[in-house]
Amino acid sequence: MAKNEPGTKSPLKPLLVQDPHAVREPRANNLEMAIGHEVRTYRKKLGITVTDMAVATGMSVGMLSKIENGNISPSLTTLQALSKALGVPITAFFRGFEEPKSASFVKAGEGVNLERRGTRAGHHYSLLGHIENNSSGVTVEPYLITLNASSDVFPTFQHEGMEFLYMLEGEVIYRHGDSLYRMEPGDSLFFDADAPHGPEELVKLPARYLSIIAYPHQ
Repeated sequence: MAKNEPGTKSPLKPLLVQDPHAVREPRANNLEMAIGHEVRTYRKKLGITVTDMAVATGMSVGMLSKIENGNISPSLTTLQALSKALGVPITAFFRGFEEPKSASFVKAGEGVNLERRGTRAGHHYSLLGHIENNSSGVTVEPYLITLNASSDVFPTFQHEGMEFLYMLEGEVIYRHGDSLYRMEPGDSLFFDADAPHGPEELVKLPARYLSIIAYPHQ
């Protein structure tokens, strides 16, 4: 396979399926309110009354009103009956519940310095944030990587997941598989990290770039 000349650029294609400016309907912090909201929403979509639901589920109108208003916590048996009557899975009733979300804030210069494979080659890693037990199913590791005169070239990193690089300072020729990219401040590179990759040539030092690695939860 032929190598790309350093600096070769490829056009970006608009393949994103998510709207980065999208907003979501506010979610409830109370589980009973969230369930009640979903039950009412699905009932109204079907165009049926509370009385109709009472007949279909065998529950009283008063009980259904309490569920829809979030005044009681329905049992699993009750949720199963509602699920059958509305034609939706039980999990649909929990969509509106807002679970606590985490955030990680790191002040300038306070990232955690870590020992990783690249550290042995003089690549200094500063972890800029970490969230445990997130609900996305993906682990993301954001690093600030610094290369200086004592750093070695090391174009053979290889690990699972995807990686995104954004050049902040200096200049390096970066390898990914059989391709070479001349990276200068403002340049970015996004790639499958399972292929061998890393700096092939350190052109201008010191060099600093962001490295964001994402991979499925173990």
